[in-house]
Amino acid sequence: MHKLLKLARLVRRPLYLKALIKGAAAAIEHEHVLEGLECNLIVDVGANKGQFAIAARKCLPEANIISFEPLQAPADTFEKVLGHDELVTLHRTAIGLLEEEATMHVSKREDSSSLLPISDAQISHFPGTEEKETLTVRVSPLHNVLSLKDFRYPALLKVDVQGFEMSVLKGAEKLLNAFQYVYVECSFVELYIGQALAHEIIDYLGSHRFIIQGVYNTQFDEHGKAIQADFLFGRT
Repeated sequence: MHKLLKLARLVRRPLYLKALIKGAAAAIEHEHVLEGLECNLIVDVGANKGQFAIAARKCLPEANIISFEPLQAPADTFEKVLGHDELVTLHRTAIGLLEEEATMHVSKREDSSSLLPISDAQISHFPGTEEKETLTVRVSPLHNVLSLKDFRYPALLKVDVQGFEMSVLKGAEKLLNAFQYVYVECSFVELYIGQALAHEIIDYLGSHRFIIQGVYNTQFDEHGKAIQADFLFGRT
């Protein structure tokens, strides 16, 4: 039922329908967050096929979007959907702590792929997300790809990287002060082996003067226990 309702919303909007025809369903669950922000730059880490970027383009039509996606297939779809947009740039690399090559654990559902091994808990909570293969991808700290001259303010850093959030944030540390907002998916249970959990992300961003402004899209298990959610942080 949820998927049918989402599909009905997608086909009613020309921008979303065009993207859907090309292979990417806009992440409309983030609209209510994006519509409440004033942003001129969105740095989109973990872009996949461009689902978040499409929603961002609808909600913030004048913003520059700089996206990062290391996997070839979803990056190709991203280019197909958004490559014509002069305000959108795609870098085919992952963001992390070091400049290196690393192993990507590719899930049967590509948007669940991670630079961390997929845990049994992830597969249990989200069936069909088990590993299908591993690939070597390029990883870079954010400051090796972007500099302050690339920024338009206010700026939002969005992070959706399946458990690799802390490495992304630490790799972006030299630029964190340039962001007004950080929007990051956090987990309350270990879905990817070795990941930082929500309280660790909150503490880390708190040490950089970011406070929680909202919690969205919480997912629960069959017992009503929270599994993960999207956290919006704002600079104090």
